[in-house]
Amino acid sequence: MRSEVITVQTGSRPTVRDITSEAERFVAGQGDGDGLLHVFVPHATAGLAIIETGSGSDDDLLRALDDLLPTDDRWRHRHGSPGHGRDHVLPAFVPPYATLPVLDGRLALGTWQSICLVDTNGDNPSRKVRFSFLPA
Repeated sequence: MRSEVITVQTGSRPTVRDITSEAERFVAGQGDGDGLLHVFVPHATAGLAIIETGSGSDDDLLRALDDLLPTDDRWRHRHGSPGHGRDHVLPAFVPPYATLPVLDGRLALGTWQSICLVDTNGDNPSRKVRFSFLPA
């Protein structure tokens, strides 16, 4: 299995960051083989989503997360910015991993699908993402 860690700058505000091109570059180095790409975010306050981007879906996702997990004082986990406890609940709804098929050395995503890092934690503007390729 080949594995590599990249650093993604997410900034100080909630964001959905498309990392599909980074994943494509990683699997391109696997030759023309088939296998699985596993993407993992080793953070307690970030996750991965396979969604359409560029048409407003990324903003819709952040709005839905705000509705579901508001940044108020209801959270027992209270260090960091106000409402930061919701960031620690996020991975239960947006998991920190995704596994995708790789066919002939290319990601087998649907036409409008993108791999996105979802980060609602403005206290941590830099994230690590691990790509691992398991050949067939």
